[in-house]
Amino acid sequence: MPKKRKESEKKIPINTNAYIEGAGTVVQEPITVTLEKNYMPYAMSVIVSRAFPEIDGFKPSHRKLLYTMYKMGLLTGNLTKSANIVGQTMKLNPHGDGAIYETMVRLARGNEALLHPYILSKGNFGKAYSKNMAYAASRYTEAKLEPICNELFGEIDRDTVDFVPNYDNTMTEPSLLPVTFPSILVNSNVGIGVSMASAICPFNLSEICETTISLMRNPEHNALDTLKGPDFPGGAFLIYDENELDKIYRTGRGSVKLRAKYNYDKTANCIEITEIPYTTTIEAIIDKIIALVKAGKIREISYVRDETDLNGLKIAIDLKKGTDPDKLMAKLFKLTPLQDAYSCNFNLLIKGYPKVLGVYGIINEWVNFRKECIKRGTAYDLNKKKERLHLLKGLEKILLDIDKAIKIVRETEEEADVVPNLMIGFSIDETQAEYVAEIKLRHLNREYILKRTKDIENLIVEIKDLEDLLGSDKRIKSLIIEQLKAVSKKYGQPRKTMIMSEAVEEYVEEDETPDYPCHFFITRSGYFKKVTLQSLRMSNSQKLKEGDDIVQEIEGSNKYDLLFFTDKQNVYKAKASQFADTKSKDFGDFIPAKLSFEDGENVCAMVATPDYSGYILFFFENGKVAKVPLNAYETKTNRKKLAKAYSDKSKLVEAIFVKDNLFVMTRSSNGRAIIFNTAMISPKTTRDTIGVQVMTLKAKSVLDKAYIISEEAVSSLSKFVVKNIPAAGCFAKNIEDPDQVTLG
Repeated sequence: MPKKRKESEKKIPINTNAYIEGAGTVVQEPITVTLEKNYMPYAMSVIVSRAFPEIDGFKPSHRKLLYTMYKMGLLTGNLTKSANIVGQTMKLNPHGDGAIYETMVRLARGNEALLHPYILSKGNFGKAYSKNMAYAASRYTEAKLEPICNELFGEIDRDTVDFVPNYDNTMTEPSLLPVTFPSILVNSNVGIGVSMASAICPFNLSEICETTISLMRNPEHNALDTLKGPDFPGGAFLIYDENELDKIYRTGRGSVKLRAKYNYDKTANCIEITEIPYTTTIEAIIDKIIALVKAGKIREISYVRDETDLNGLKIAIDLKKGTDPDKLMAKLFKLTPLQDAYSCNFNLLIKGYPKVLGVYGIINEWVNFRKECIKRGTAYDLNKKKERLHLLKGLEKILLDIDKAIKIVRETEEEADVVPNLMIGFSIDETQAEYVAEIKLRHLNREYILKRTKDIENLIVEIKDLEDLLGSDKRIKSLIIEQLKAVSKKYGQPRKTMIMSEAVEEYVEEDETPDYPCHFFITRSGYFKKVTLQSLRMSNSQKLKEGDDIVQEIEGSNKYDLLFFTDKQNVYKAKASQFADTKSKDFGDFIPAKLSFEDGENVCAMVATPDYSGYILFFFENGKVAKVPLNAYETKTNRKKLAKAYSDKSKLVEAIFVKDNLFVMTRSSNGRAIIFNTAMISPKTTRDTIGVQVMTLKAKSVLDKAYIISEEAVSSLSKFVVKNIPAAGCFAKNIEDPDQVTLG
């Protein structure tokens, strides 16, 4: 008999209604589709909802914080704990208290990051110019809104901007703030999105207002006449460059140079730096100076210290006796962040899309935005006044017979019938009747009604004026200009960043490398020697390892640059001064070890040059020759290694440096030879070019030799001279005599 099934083994019926078709199925799709569906929305969200400011000058995090403070009554009220503000802001910004408080710190007056701070602060809010001066916790500091915030929120309750739901749909917040001045250009804003960034430098408020007014009156106005340049909260000097500023104003991209402000205390023999570029910090400057002193590049400084206190920023630099402070500062401007550049990238959101605009473009967009705000605010006021006029006209009809109105109310049996009966009795609509019905009994007197109806004439005039304003672009522009003038007068302040309009002398670093003649030797196995003339006179014979021999000898100077070409298409660069002077009896430096060659990499040619003039000729087995200018290997930075120094499409036979055009003989493995002038080959700036065909090769032969020959040798070997390339050449016999051929 079958065993009885255990309870746990009983078959459980499947609920077919709960089955989801395709659940758990892995669907393969191209990575490009996945990125488009998942990564692109994320990237757009970061750009639109976090990183970039909009035309009102604020990122979403700034706007949420300031609007919360406005709703808390902190525009006119007393200071409150920052922790309280942070907690309230989390109703709009769910990114955590740390991120909110950090945003708040940057907007505060105490941090000194903005030209016109939006938050009045009390307590330690750190300093933007110091990474070590950290801000206190939110429970210790207090804050409220600065008076300039009246220009942000003065019209926000008049339907001037759209309101959108917050993240949990429990309240609404403004999508923009109806600012009455171009705040986007007054306070700096830096943001990093996905694949793009934004860096908007600050400008002086009065200058921006004046420039905006001038451009509204005359679109052809030159902004350089009224907007002198960026104005940074840290002060310092702006090195004036009209062309660069004009480029920034028109394109939104470019850079401005900032230079620290200093004074010299002759009594203490000390330089005091009181203002630094906006892009750096005290610690970065001091660390760089200390590093330069340790490296021996600056010897005039005895001590440097941070003397920043309640009176403001100060870096003190004690000088050694006899130091010229101006020359030292010129050196420091060159080598430290005491002179730095602010890279402008005016990338902002216009109607939800990132756009790079210059000052002209931003002001034009702001004016359009401001016009829309005024139109919406005017339409709001117009509707309110029309509603008020409508109610007062109903009240005016009551004036004809107050007793009748009282009688209607008194004799109406049910409350719901009061409004309909008033509508019938005085020929007014429901809204007017509701208004009359809500009037208190004490106000149902002729004096009260006369006072209210007196406003009718004023309202009619005001409504007509508002309708005229709404339909007049000229009047709207005039209103914007009046507001800009008022803002400039009320909140404008002198420039903090002064303009250096005169030509600025740049420090030219002196080359202290000793200059003396010497000879450079390279051996077949890769040993290098730098031998002075004095050492050569004492002993002309060179000591070499067994089986090794010298393949190149070059006359030069200790200030020459050395280029070592290897058999792996690399070139390693070094200064001759990096190598110690060696004597003839020494083996020298092993180049692969000295310059950190790759495993199995060997030197195949050496070039010594003072100025990277001349050409280098690369001869390949396939009969081709590449002529590359030596300056193709010159770099602005001190790069030690350059890859793809020459072509790898054929084996390199010889690399010969020439200062000018001359004659070269090439020979093939089957005994043929040609002589040609290097002027017949056009130079190629591409380092790894394969060059041009010089020698036509027969059967399985290859080009296997190349060397420079003298003018005298050319005349005696005229039959090998070719006038056109490529050429097959003639068979060569008995021309290896050193008197006939000068080897390279």
